[in-house]
Amino acid sequence: MTAEFVTQHLALAQHRSPLSWLSEFNERGQARFADAVIPNRKTEAWKYTSLASLTQGDFAHAAPSVDASTVTLPNIAGIDALRLVVINGELNIEASDAKALELIVHFADATQEQQDQINALLGTIQGEGGHLFAQLNDANINAGLFLNIPRNQRLKQPIHICYLTTPNSEKTGFTVNTRLLVNLETSAEATVIEHYIGDEEQNSFTNAVSEFRVGDNAKLIHYRLQLMTEGALHIGNAHIDLQRDANYEGFHLGLGTKLTRNDIVVNHNVGGSHSEMAGVYVPKNKQLIDFHTCIEHKAAHCTSNEVFRGIMNDQSKAVFNGRIQIHRDAQKTLAELSNKNLLLTNTAEINTKPELEIYADDVKCAHGATVAQLEEKAMFYLQSRGISKADAKVMLSFGFINELIDNLPHEAIGDWLRPILAHRFGRSSDLDDQLAQGN
Repeated sequence: MTAEFVTQHLALAQHRSPLSWLSEFNERGQARFADAVIPNRKTEAWKYTSLASLTQGDFAHAAPSVDASTVTLPNIAGIDALRLVVINGELNIEASDAKALELIVHFADATQEQQDQINALLGTIQGEGGHLFAQLNDANINAGLFLNIPRNQRLKQPIHICYLTTPNSEKTGFTVNTRLLVNLETSAEATVIEHYIGDEEQNSFTNAVSEFRVGDNAKLIHYRLQLMTEGALHIGNAHIDLQRDANYEGFHLGLGTKLTRNDIVVNHNVGGSHSEMAGVYVPKNKQLIDFHTCIEHKAAHCTSNEVFRGIMNDQSKAVFNGRIQIHRDAQKTLAELSNKNLLLTNTAEINTKPELEIYADDVKCAHGATVAQLEEKAMFYLQSRGISKADAKVMLSFGFINELIDNLPHEAIGDWLRPILAHRFGRSSDLDDQLAQGN
């Protein structure tokens, strides 16, 4: 990371047209971004993740405008969801469902009452201690989305937010800053799907921040699906605040790109809350993907369970840093963390670091990580049944992550993801079909 990157992107933030009611928030973000500590290989949180592909590219340009009729709009087959389409950072009204537009507030269209709600919540969930890219998002925020589910209401259909980036006809890179703010009031329930995808190969940098406040006795099911093209660069932040007896179920999928970094923070602020988080990452070629998760247990009688699994192929590289912190007042905490990894080649790499920091004395916690290769006995067994070595390797790889896909809260999303993941590993169309059907 160089000072030139900060200077260029600060200039880009200052030359756009801000919303007047967000100007103070933008100015604070710009000030923090200008003074931010620039990460390098000596910065512990970025030790294994090089930002060279970001700093060496030309991304200090605004995203191009695109006609929705010229791009392929993705859909999740089999699930009845309300879809919102955001193309290069801009909400596309024509491509979005009318019911979804009634539920979601576009920052640019917010009423005075909605502006007050947004200002009261925006930035309070992620706090001011985020890294450089969260501050960059604060500096640029303009076209964000706000979803508020009132007290005792249950959103029957999932909200599917599709973030699509397209190639730039001018062949230059560009930056997209996206912001999502979700508030579930007392006893509310909702499912939110964040779906990041690229249209053809491209040269773009997406800097995404999502904030979720889950009120007392409320429940949030959250999917974050990253299916971008290989040339894309993505840095994402997801921050979740849990109030009394709140429940969070999250699933995070990353196929890998030139650079993908995800920071996920779950705060157990009040007693009785529970979080269940699972993740899958499957980079290949020379892709880099990095997951940094943090579960903050700040109150007593809270529980959390976190399971992430990764498969690295070719010369790809993955980083997983999972941290659980049990604060002094968080007695009677139950927290578990598991990270399992599979290396398919001798040139693939994983850097995994589970952390457990405990300041309370009446807790039950466990954490662990494994790194392995395919078992020779399992390979021999499949081959002895007439399966080729190549297909046996694919089947065992897919089986390593299929358990997490099977356990998704929405079966239709699992059914939709299996062919995508099967294609990632498959060597023949017949094998792809079998894996996609869960056979």
